[in-house]
Parts: sequence; structure tokens; C-alpha cells
Amino acid sequence: MTTDPTSGGSRSMNDAHRVLVLNSGSSSVKYQLLDMRDRSRLATGLVERIGESSSRLVHTPMKGGETRERTGRISGHDEALKAAADELAADGLGLDSPELAAIGHRVVHGGLKFSEPTVITDEVLKEIERLVPVAPLHNPANITGIRTARALRPDLPQVAVFDTAFHTTIPEHAARYAIDVETADAHRIRRYGFHGTSHAYVSRRTAELLGRPVADVNVIVLHLGNGASASAVAGGRCVETSMGLTPLEGLVMGTRSGDIDPAVTFHLKRVAGMSADEIDVLLNKKSGLVGLCGDNDMREIRRRVDEGDERAALAFDIYIHRLKKYIGAYSAVLGRVDAVVFTAGVGENSAPVREAALAGLEGFGLAVDAGRNAARSGEPRLVSPDGARVAVAVVPTDEELEIAGQTFGLVHN
Repeated sequence: MTTDPTSGGSRSMNDAHRVLVLNSGSSSVKYQLLDMRDRSRLATGLVERIGESSSRLVHTPMKGGETRERTGRISGHDEALKAAADELAADGLGLDSPELAAIGHRVVHGGLKFSEPTVITDEVLKEIERLVPVAPLHNPANITGIRTARALRPDLPQVAVFDTAFHTTIPEHAARYAIDVETADAHRIRRYGFHGTSHAYVSRRTAELLGRPVADVNVIVLHLGNGASASAVAGGRCVETSMGLTPLEGLVMGTRSGDIDPAVTFHLKRVAGMSADEIDVLLNKKSGLVGLCGDNDMREIRRRVDEGDERAALAFDIYIHRLKKYIGAYSAVLGRVDAVVFTAGVGENSAPVREAALAGLEGFGLAVDAGRNAARSGEPRLVSPDGARVAVAVVPTDEELEIAGQTFGLVHN
């Protein structure tokens, strides 16, 4: 039994069926409140431009009521989370509700220590802090969100769900870089992978779509958003993924270069006189599609391609070429592929990307049916022809639901 802080009485954990999911970025907080009895959303919201005079909070109750928006300076994450709590309370969904079972936090980097969702203790928080050097852009913001939420509800279980956790099953020969072992170990240099909650959710949903047990299905997952990553999943276990020590490696992304000769960085330092910080900004924020053609929105790039824009066409071709390389490589890693699945903003919505990525791969058993591929839907679906040797699927990702599910499962076990 646990105490109901609003009534002074006691209640069974069975009465607590809601999970608040928090995704704290460097200048934003995204949140969703879910009812785990039917896995439905009760409210969603975003606080952005934290610390600026133009801060904005957008809150949407999902079961009646209209979207509300507030503007004006929100000085920090503690104020942002309190403002979100006020909006939830206005809908009768306050953080003091006895129906709230836990708060689930997205944490980008969990290293090798955290392979499962974990109840946050002081020691767990210290370990997340120790990982800041390998995730300097993400973990500090995640830590701030955790501390703020713990201060608001110190009595409530707080759970960390790690982006890297799903990828901890990658075998050592795939996770290791071919550099000096002592140096690598001293500085935690290895492949960690990211977008793990998405890859976990989508690979499992793909098996359900095929009507087969997860353990019997080999899947290549292509998470294509502004950030993009690929994974090879064998029987529900990740065996390879495209992102590495950081989210920079792998596919061409909206503003990130993806794979690049490491010596390019030395060349830029020696020849262009660029500092390490300048090169970091170049590769993470000024490269990828935006570096190639000035746009990182695939819809705009496709519009430009259709109008004959050569820079946009080259950017699109480079993006697709990299995708094909990974599909081919992961087909070899898996040995047998049952499905290639597209997810996230571009993967779910861009029929031209799906068609181009698989064009010419008929020898791998891969093809799309033009009509199915062009049809729009928010539901998981097959876009391959009837009788295809390898299924091609579009499965909308739901990272918040995955985090909520893992959080609820942990605190109710």
C-alpha cells in the first residue's frame, strides 16, 4: 500500500494507472500523460525556448477541451515543469493525483551499465552524470528534468528509460571500434547507438503486424527523422546499429553528416584552421541535408527536386545512397531478413524516400507496391506486393508510449 498525499489515506498501487512521460531537452520540455489501462493519452504538451523572452507552452488535453498556449519568459526547467503541472491540474490531471503511478524520463545515454528501465536513485543519478562527457548535449538536460520532477514529487517513483538500452545486446565485435583497447576503455569509446526506444517499439510492432512471434523475426528498422538511424534486430535483440559513440555516425541526417572519414577533422584543423568546437558545429549542425542543399525538410527537398533543382536532387541521391548501403550491410549481418520497416517523420510520410531506398534491391527480395506505398495512413501497414519474399512495412513510432509502458511495467512488478 502507498499513501495518497491528497487525502492522507492509503491506496493500492492498482489504483495508480497514469504515467507522466518527460523528455527534457536543452531548451525544451516535452510531456505526455498516459492512462495505462487502455494506453491512451490524456494530455500532451511542449514548453520550448526555455530561458528566452519568447518562451512558449502549448498544452493539449486529449479527451475534451481545446489546445491552450502561453507565451512569455520561462526562466528554467523547474519553472517549465511547474507550468506544465499547472496546465495538467487545470484539466483535473494534476501531479498530486493518486492515479499517477510514476514519472518516466527519457535519458539519452545510459552507457553499458543501464540495459533496462531503472528506478532513479541518488546513485543512478550520479552514474547518469558520469556519462555527461559522452553525451554533453543531452544528458545534462535530462538530469535537470529528473531533478525538477523529483523535487515536485519526491514520493513518486521516477524511472529512467535509456535511448541506448536496446542496443546493449550488440555483440562485442560489432560494438568495438578498431582502436587501441586501453584508450577505448579508459574513455568509454565504443558503439552505443541511440533511438533505442523507437527501434524496440517498432521492431516489436512489426512482428505483430506480420503475425509472428518476436523471437522468430529478423527486422531492419530505418528510423528516419531529422535525426536518423538504422538497426538490425534479430529475434527481438539488436545486433547492429548505425549511430555510435554519439548520434553523429551513420545515415545522412537533417543537419548531421553521418559517416565521414575521421581524417576530415584533422584536415579541417590543419588546412582551414578550424577549432574542435567549430568542427563539432559543422558536422552536427551545418552538415547532412542542410549542408548539401540548404534545407533539412524532406518535403521541401522533394518539392525542389520535382522542380529540377540540382542541389536538392544531389542531396536526395546522397541520402538514398547511404540508406541503400545500410540496408545491404544489415541484410548481410542478419543473414535472413523478414522485414524492412520505415518509421519516424520521413520514414512514415515520404513515399518517394521509401520507393527510392528500395529501388534496384529486387534481388534482395525487396520492393514496394506503388499504390500501397502512396496511400497515407497513421496505422502500421505493409507496402510490399503480395507474396513478397521480404515484407516492407511502415510502422509509426511511439517513443512516449514505449517509455510509459516500460515505466509502468517496472513500478508494478
